Amino acid sequence: MTAARRRPPRLVFLVTAAERQIRRWIAGRGSAQTAASSGQAISAPAAGVLLHVANHPGATVGEVTAALQASPAGASGLLARMERADLVRRRTDPDDRRTVRLDLTPTGTAALDGVRAGLAELNDRLTDGFTADELATVARWLEHVTHTLR
Repeated sequence: MTAARRRPPRLVFLVTAAERQIRRWIAGRGSAQTAASSGQAISAPAAGVLLHVANHPGATVGEVTAALQASPAGASGLLARMERADLVRRRTDPDDRRTVRLDLTPTGTAALDGVRAGLAELNDRLTDGFTADELATVARWLEHVTHTLR
């Protein structure tokens, strides 16, 4: 096939389709593993909040919003739903009453175990059959996309 007839891979479509499937898989797993007391499924964005707050206890709402690359309105709604589900607790910063910080509740901490197990399973499924070098190339490309399009 000549260079003029070769079509480049449809990378934007493939990345978008893959991201949609990953979100569906996480949401489906979240539906199966609900937060213990609330009975609500853990969505992909909620899982991101749980992981971020677990790694950064007392993170501000702004920090969580930035980490998720979410809009302030979207993050606010998500955090309100997570607070109603008893997954996170908001508190004002004692040094700056304008700052709101987040902590995991016991229910959120318990849900985190399921999130971590699900992500480990997902990672195993997504990387199965690929060499370390191939995965390093994919990771490098995805990081390149993220940094190039900022």
